[in-house]
Amino acid sequence: MVQMSFRYGLSLFSMNEIPGAWRRTAAGAGLLAADGTVAPTIFAEMSAAAARTGAINLGQGFPDEDGPREVLDTAREAISRGVNQYPPGRGAPDLLAAISEHQQRFYGLEVDPASEVIVTAGATEALTAALLALIDGPDDEVVVFEPYYDSYAAAVALAGARLRTVPLRAPDFRPDLDLLAETVTDRTRIILVNDPHNPTGAVFDREVLDEVIRLADRHDAIIVTDEVYEHLSFHSPHTPIASLPGGAARTLTISSAGKTFSATGWKIGWVHGPAALITAVLTVKQYLTYVNGAPFQPAVAVGLRLGDDYFAGAAAALARKHEILGAGLRDAGFVVHAPQGGYFTVADASGLGGADAAQFCRELPERAGVVAIPLTAFVSTARRDEYTGLVRFAACKRIDVLQEAAARLSTAEF
Repeated sequence: MVQMSFRYGLSLFSMNEIPGAWRRTAAGAGLLAADGTVAPTIFAEMSAAAARTGAINLGQGFPDEDGPREVLDTAREAISRGVNQYPPGRGAPDLLAAISEHQQRFYGLEVDPASEVIVTAGATEALTAALLALIDGPDDEVVVFEPYYDSYAAAVALAGARLRTVPLRAPDFRPDLDLLAETVTDRTRIILVNDPHNPTGAVFDREVLDEVIRLADRHDAIIVTDEVYEHLSFHSPHTPIASLPGGAARTLTISSAGKTFSATGWKIGWVHGPAALITAVLTVKQYLTYVNGAPFQPAVAVGLRLGDDYFAGAAAALARKHEILGAGLRDAGFVVHAPQGGYFTVADASGLGGADAAQFCRELPERAGVVAIPLTAFVSTARRDEYTGLVRFAACKRIDVLQEAAARLSTAEF
């Protein structure tokens, strides 16, 4: 735990004495203790463990290889020619056009680049700006599938809404549609769908997506989709909710360059949808980061226009990495839930003495020389017991790194 204090004038405040939205944000993320201390995230804790022990870090989802040369070279050229000042508030026109072209090319979606899309500081800002823009009070609810990307609960809490969850359970991590229908009510302001899904690797089928649209229409909710892994679906092409009948009129579609082009540090994302909803999001976004990443925007535009072979190759390469990682995990005695998409493989460590996955992951760097994240980091307190044996491993690393991690795991003593 880190005890924080704040000096203002001649006074010294403890965190318990500082009011504000930080408190509900920390509580929403599960980091706030009763005494006001704020715990580090599990990602910070495990990354520190990797640095301390020399363990291979399969905890956080960032690649250890650069993306396509054309994209990197365009960023360098943009910096050299002076693209280093504020870009337009909605985003560089060429990137807006490239996003529109991409959505038409892959999904048949018509997106007006002038009014229906904005560039954001990654997908996380797009999500947060959307929630802050559209939540209207503490009676509003946001429905998400659980486990969920950890920023969701924090952003919902910051916006002042109530988080309602629908569990995804092993082995297929498919939602119970009857429970989803019970959870979505007239209080539901937003249904948030991450597909392909982090952390489980699930890809939702057409029946699930159609039911989300039906429920949103029935209860007049807005759909917000997080599709950052859209080009990393292994067995079938990605299907945006906005491309399905009834979806486009009430959906904000979020994606980013980070996962598609192995450039997570650039933080270039976007959101598109009906012009009125985009204006609402822009109204908030412009007072968060204002604009972002000027020299990276033309580079991402180049990336979005790469040939089909690049996108298919990226998915195939990552699928192969999951196979290598999964084989090592099985050899070590884990029960592996093979992903359908995305960066992560989920495995059950219960048979290796990992019934408490959080403790198992804290011991794993010393025992096996590998870092992973417990799935309990992605669930609400009320449901942690349901996921306590599950562990998430990142496969978005070089093949030689994954092979070494697999070897370490398969020879470790559990």
